Amino acid sequence: MRTGVIAKKVGMTRLFQEDGRHVPVTVLALEDCQVVSIRTADRDGYVAVQLGAGTAKQKNVAKPQREHFAKAEVPLKMKVAEFRVAEDAVLDVGATIAASHFVAGQLVDVSGHTQGKGFQGGMKRWGFGGMRATHGVSISHRALGSTGQRQDPGRVFKNKKMAGHMGDKQRTQQNLEVVRTDDVRGLIFVKGSVPGAKNSWMLVRDSVKVARHADAPYPGAVLENKKSLPEHEEAPAGMVEAAAEHEIDTGPTAEEAAALLAEQHAGAPTDAEIEVEQNEGGDTAADDAGKEG
Repeated sequence: MRTGVIAKKVGMTRLFQEDGRHVPVTVLALEDCQVVSIRTADRDGYVAVQLGAGTAKQKNVAKPQREHFAKAEVPLKMKVAEFRVAEDAVLDVGATIAASHFVAGQLVDVSGHTQGKGFQGGMKRWGFGGMRATHGVSISHRALGSTGQRQDPGRVFKNKKMAGHMGDKQRTQQNLEVVRTDDVRGLIFVKGSVPGAKNSWMLVRDSVKVARHADAPYPGAVLENKKSLPEHEEAPAGMVEAAAEHEIDTGPTAEEAAALLAEQHAGAPTDAEIEVEQNEGGDTAADDAGKEG
């Protein structure tokens, strides 16, 4: 059993296949998903890895958590979660998980908190039909209706479907297909929708109902050196005009500046002296021309 990842929901888009069909996908971004700590059977009674993602400000992190991240030598994380793993699937502390941890065609389970809807009535929350629009119904068209019985039992049973807070519950969408991954930008494209609003955190795991994909790396895909990856794709040749390259005046280099300074100290004529000599030469030429005339 491998570890999952912590991803942030960016939004939805569509990808075109080679045959022209388009697939609606949800874009999940990995923001420095690193291993923060390890749980061992001897010390903790179970085997798991603790992952952290995102970047948090120091003022928003309590001192015990700051010490915890400092011990692991990782930046302050905004989201932390644990994943149960097998004993041979434990990753090293500080390892950064890549988007290639999942492969195209693999099925995953995505967990998150659904969008909060606030306080809603019975019709929207539970799909009640409401009351009639006419024929004796006055100002009660969307009312809940009766909620109890008579003097016996004389109360409303628990878990009665009534108006109340709707949404913002943890839900898991199972067996979603991974359409594409991007290691450079740290993106995972999952077919369909996932629970949660934009910029909310998701937990992505291998599907529990389907065997792990044969091409999925075990125990996981780790970035050896994240700085070696380009931050973005380079623009193709010809996009920048050649004339624009000469419009930037970078000035003299350090070697040229040192050479000029050495010439001045050696007694070489300065710019002002050269200008005076040129003016004197011009006056002499003018006098000779006047004499010839």
